[in-house]
Amino acid sequence: MTTALIASFFVFVLASFVGFEVINKVPPTLHTPLMSGSNAISGIAVIGALIIAGPKESNLTVILGLIAVVLATVNVVGGFLVTDRMLQMFKKKEVKA
Repeated sequence: MTTALIASFFVFVLASFVGFEVINKVPPTLHTPLMSGSNAISGIAVIGALIIAGPKESNLTVILGLIAVVLATVNVVGGFLVTDRMLQMFKKKEVKA
């Protein structure tokens, strides 16, 4: 393994642990605004995945870029659906006469 790959893996593992701990500490009342913010960050991940998938340096980068685009897009769409569903709970229901 190269040094860059080991360093990248180390950063990934640390970011996973930190992200897990941060999300566990969020109270339910802040979940909807946090979801909206994370959807914006996931949108940035889609753009980054498109940049990675664009140049055809090797088949591996194109395949990994495509997988990243699909997963990031699913994350964005799912996040917006969950946020919309949560916001629907706070709307007043219409009374039919």
